[in-house]
Amino acid sequence: MLSIPDLIRKKRDGEQLTDEEISFIIESVTTKRMQDCQIGAMLMAIWQRGMVAAEIQSLTREMMLSGEVMRWPDEWKRLMVDKHSTGGVGDKVSLVLAPALAACGCKVPMISGRGLAHTGGTLDKLESIPGFNVQQSAEQIRSILASVGCCIVGQTKMLVPADRVLYALRDATSTVDSLPLITGSIISKKGAESLSALVLDVKFGRAALYKDLDSAKQLAQLL
Repeated sequence: MLSIPDLIRKKRDGEQLTDEEISFIIESVTTKRMQDCQIGAMLMAIWQRGMVAAEIQSLTREMMLSGEVMRWPDEWKRLMVDKHSTGGVGDKVSLVLAPALAACGCKVPMISGRGLAHTGGTLDKLESIPGFNVQQSAEQIRSILASVGCCIVGQTKMLVPADRVLYALRDATSTVDSLPLITGSIISKKGAESLSALVLDVKFGRAALYKDLDSAKQLAQLL
């Protein structure tokens, strides 16, 4: 029987977590078996000790599979596209790009995020519009894409629910700028969209999470 405190201790001490252990952690996050204080401790252990490529792949896969993975009509298969920005102050690319891609005939099922640390969040911007609802079911997303070609939604109980929990606690525990956690968060959401193509917009500079080009390159290569 796996023990959450033992797994926190293992990562705290710099050991590598197995696929089974990471699967157990993400399931415990999703089912609320893991307390917020324990999740925060695990996030800090990952921030301090990092993860090897195999751990990051496992983390990303389990986060993606924590909820529903979208399925599309056959005629859309080569049209499913998206972009994700790692964020910065005033970053508003998604608000322009999603409808522009839709106007070109693409389908854009964008699962987006909120602000982290000092950065602005696309969902936060959209929710400043009275009546705008970023919580949509998979069936509603398919209906919206059929009608207008794009949507921007947030994580839900059905779409990448593990990231919804981890995303908020990363902000509260000062673990936002962890490469493994950033990678898991971004790619799990995009994996759940079942895309044909993805563009990654990796920001750097004073108004972004990463201040210099070398750090941005490291994140871009990991993504």
